[in-house]
Amino acid sequence: MVVAAGALATHRLFFTKPEDPEGEERRRRFELNQVGRIVEGLVVELVETPASALVQPPSGMMSRRPTPSSSVVANSMRRLIRYSYSISGVTYETAQDVTGLEERLCLERLAAGQPASVKYDPSNPSNSILVADDWSGIH
Repeated sequence: MVVAAGALATHRLFFTKPEDPEGEERRRRFELNQVGRIVEGLVVELVETPASALVQPPSGMMSRRPTPSSSVVANSMRRLIRYSYSISGVTYETAQDVTGLEERLCLERLAAGQPASVKYDPSNPSNSILVADDWSGIH
């Protein structure tokens, strides 16, 4: 039984087609919006980057590698919000690609040092969001 489970996991890892990265991100935001706890954080900065530049972000820029949409034109701009928050004495600084979620934000009013609500996964506090499809922590 254990061998069969290991074989199935290996097969999925090496032989299944990766899921749509934007679909995975949408699912991650949905799950965090459902189970996430809210903590106050701070906006560090808004970064506008060409979509092609997101393939290899600078070291320490993001906690996970963003993937540009296949529908995004190579010369278009992606918007990242860098933010920080603390949980149990540990400070996290990360970024969220908010391209496509601009209708949930007032980007013209966004400023460094501005307080924001962050939703995080209690079982993995480094997994967090500032904005979801139907929620925004930007005040």
